[in-house]
Amino acid sequence: MITAARSVSSEESSARAALKLGPKSIAERLRNLELDTSGTMAAIDRYTGVLYDPLDAQQADDGTRSWWFGHVIVQSAMFGPIGAGDPIPAYRLSHDSRLGTVRLGSHWPGPAARALASLPEGLVLDLRSEGYRQLGPVTGAIAPRVVSVDGSGRRKALNHWNKTAKGRLVALLGRTSASVESMDELVDWAAANGVVFERADGGWDLVAESLEPLAV
Repeated sequence: MITAARSVSSEESSARAALKLGPKSIAERLRNLELDTSGTMAAIDRYTGVLYDPLDAQQADDGTRSWWFGHVIVQSAMFGPIGAGDPIPAYRLSHDSRLGTVRLGSHWPGPAARALASLPEGLVLDLRSEGYRQLGPVTGAIAPRVVSVDGSGRRKALNHWNKTAKGRLVALLGRTSASVESMDELVDWAAANGVVFERADGGWDLVAESLEPLAV
């Protein structure tokens, strides 16, 4: 994967198409050429955006960070499944990047699934987007749907903003050093912390409003 990313990143023209870079972001291709020499930081600190910003990871206390390091796995397009505390360099790659003959959707599922299969038995909460979930399927994982509930009780699945709710959930799990080994235990933990997990349509709904900042 690193070799393929370097190849398409070597020229602006190929990087623009493969990595979906615009004029303002084209310089990000250089990250893929410096993976062996650039500095590293914990994955939980490296990533940014609406999923990770609610964590405020670099300001979190040691207990919270320790929980994340022991419980959170990130699906990296470049490196596969990595621990929240694993040191990684900056890079530019996403699940739908086009790397010539190397297809992320074909390359990662086998080795990623084998790595994830080595996890200890217990509850696996899969908060990845569909694109990243396909890079490393986890049999038996619970993938909750994030919904918004209006005043009349009607539910609407969220798209972009579901990442914020997921980030807030992981932040709260870490801050409370949650100890849950089953979905029943997670539901009990959620209720005790003002978070709403409910059964719906054969799966589970996570109500975004219950994870608004005041509730957290």
